Amino acid sequence: MDDVKTPSVRDPRRLLKRMRELMAVQENAQARLDHLTAMIAQEAGWDVCSIYLARQSNALELCATFGLKPESVHSVRLQPGEGLVGLVARRARPLSTSNARAHPAFSYKPETGEEPFNTFVGVPILRGGRMVGVLTAQTSQERQVEVDEIETLQTVAMVLAEIVASGDIVESEEMAGLDVRQSRPERFQGGAYSGGVVQGVAVLFEPHVESTRLIAEDPVAEEERLDTAINSLRASIDQMLDSGRIPFGGPTRDVLQAYRMFAHDRGWMERLREAVRRGLTAEAAVERVRNENRARLMKASDPTFRERLHDLEDLANRLLRHLEGGVNLADLPDNAIIIARNIGPAELLDFDREKLKGIALEEGSASSHAAIVAKALGIPLVGRLEGALDRAENGDPVILDGEFGILHIRPQPDVEETYQERMRLLSERRMAYAEMRGPAVTQDGVRVGVHMNAGLLIELMALDEIGADGVGLFRTEFQFMVSETLPRLSAQAAVYKSVLDAAGDKPVVFRTLDLGGDKVAPFAPSTKEPNPALGWRAIRMGLDRPGLLRYQMRALIQAAEGRPLQLMFPMIAAPWEMRAARDMLDREVRHAKHAGHAIPSDLKVGMMLETPGMAWALEHVIDTVDFVSVGANDLMQYFFAADRQNTRVSDRYDVLSPSALDLLKRINDVCVAHDTPVSVCGEVAAKPLEAAVLIALGYRSLSMASGNIGPIKKLVSGLDTAKLGTWLASRLESPADSLRPLLLEAGEDAGLPREAVENGRAI
Repeated sequence: MDDVKTPSVRDPRRLLKRMRELMAVQENAQARLDHLTAMIAQEAGWDVCSIYLARQSNALELCATFGLKPESVHSVRLQPGEGLVGLVARRARPLSTSNARAHPAFSYKPETGEEPFNTFVGVPILRGGRMVGVLTAQTSQERQVEVDEIETLQTVAMVLAEIVASGDIVESEEMAGLDVRQSRPERFQGGAYSGGVVQGVAVLFEPHVESTRLIAEDPVAEEERLDTAINSLRASIDQMLDSGRIPFGGPTRDVLQAYRMFAHDRGWMERLREAVRRGLTAEAAVERVRNENRARLMKASDPTFRERLHDLEDLANRLLRHLEGGVNLADLPDNAIIIARNIGPAELLDFDREKLKGIALEEGSASSHAAIVAKALGIPLVGRLEGALDRAENGDPVILDGEFGILHIRPQPDVEETYQERMRLLSERRMAYAEMRGPAVTQDGVRVGVHMNAGLLIELMALDEIGADGVGLFRTEFQFMVSETLPRLSAQAAVYKSVLDAAGDKPVVFRTLDLGGDKVAPFAPSTKEPNPALGWRAIRMGLDRPGLLRYQMRALIQAAEGRPLQLMFPMIAAPWEMRAARDMLDREVRHAKHAGHAIPSDLKVGMMLETPGMAWALEHVIDTVDFVSVGANDLMQYFFAADRQNTRVSDRYDVLSPSALDLLKRINDVCVAHDTPVSVCGEVAAKPLEAAVLIALGYRSLSMASGNIGPIKKLVSGLDTAKLGTWLASRLESPADSLRPLLLEAGEDAGLPREAVENGRAI
């Protein structure tokens, strides 16, 4: 065999150029595939070239060939894993042999007439990491297949994947039943993080590269583009690590360290460059390498490999962004439902909110800041939908159920009809909630204040419509998060004044800047921290950099223009921090008075109680504050030592456990004893069952996202506070991990309204 000469392989870029020209020709699906196999065989010097495509049954069907018997097309089908072709599909990697019939996986198909052909090579046709077919080449000579030849076939398969998934081939009669493009209905169950039910079209936040951007005009220029983007990618990762600033919704520092390692990996770099040298665009090269990694690692049984896949996916997505790929945040189709791995609150604010109808995430958590912003905007958000990106195509019809955490991709007609009826009922329910604008009073006459959490001026437009008693929390950091520089004093004051004007005679509680952790402003000082959630953030940053906090205090005082003003400080962990913050505020009031500016007619200063340490030191600071707001999201995060952004632990513990309820009861008891108003703010206050328990523990003020106000007011109207309080008092010493099952079992016997029980069971 040493004297057997390898067929000369021409420049693969010429083959890709011819393929690009063929893509522009109008011809039927079968003719296009036939021309492709002939072109590949002739240009690369093979006797045979064949295209096998996946059917919905997972079988592989011979759909086009050059060199085998024409009558075998559409008649030969290989079952999953059958033959050399099936082995390529199962492994998702190339296979070559100089003696096909001697290979243990060989499956003889006499109708193809392949007996004379000894040497075989097959490469997977991958789209979005998903197997859509196998491209094979054969020759009668017995010889070793060169690595260069396999690389050429893999490059061709990358382009071929888009060609076979194009509309004319997918929809053609002769290709009926193929599974080369996502077509089957898919249903994903995840977590409901922002309520509502919407129907729309899928927009992949990190889509695969479109077919029009696959083949390069100038490979040399493309390689330069690739190198420039990689250098930019490396610099951005280095900057994030060196500054200690982790972006919203982004990876942890450990993952960024992994990114840095991968971004400097010579093997990864060379695979990208080689794909470009063979005629692909830089974007297509990234897509091809990502497809190969995804297809291989998704088949790995070791979960460690699947974790590494996430790192590689994110790295590829970052590189595509540096190549100016990805979604144009402002250019969405109507009724867009974004499907993404994860997303940050700043990105949510950049979308066209007239067109954005919903968010579906493979990750995410109920208390993430993306979920908070989604609630503020009234956009349904569902998280923990693992695999959704791989199963969706841009433009697919989708239904997003933010009430029960479900995503339907390409739903069947009966599912659509069911959801249309549900959406009609939800619309009627919202109208019924809108009529409950009066005070919230329990069955036994207890008045409960129901307030709105907000962070955007647009949210206050619905303050009267939803019947909120006021704004229990206005997050001031969103203005800073979307600004490249520190907002001027006049700009800050203008925003706060607009908020007070929009609220009218209803109270607004402003929370001073809560930056740090996963909330980063581009201009804000930062340091490297191994655990940012427990690090330099919120009031700690404000006290250490007093100029930033005093600047905001001055803007708030100016915005009040002599009206009442309420503000509170976040993340107070020790009494001295609260005293220092209040002293700083008092100095700013004196400064305003000395300068001849109007000062607030009634200034009330509060504290967000978010740390267990402060809960046990509350008596030592209670005389310093005018009110207390329990930040339940962070308080429970620190109480259970469970990161609320980490999907593995965020729902591991229950706020309705006796120990957590005992802590919440203690806080309320201390405030009541000192005649200090206290409220609960966050996810706990927004859930009917949890809200009912808080009221029974003695809390008389709750603050939540606007979409939850109607349901909570409905809950209050059916609650028997005294009965539930008596029930709880006898069970706070219970050894149970959670009182939730006991509450649901007791139901109305414990004073609970039906809505609380139904909602608690749904969760």
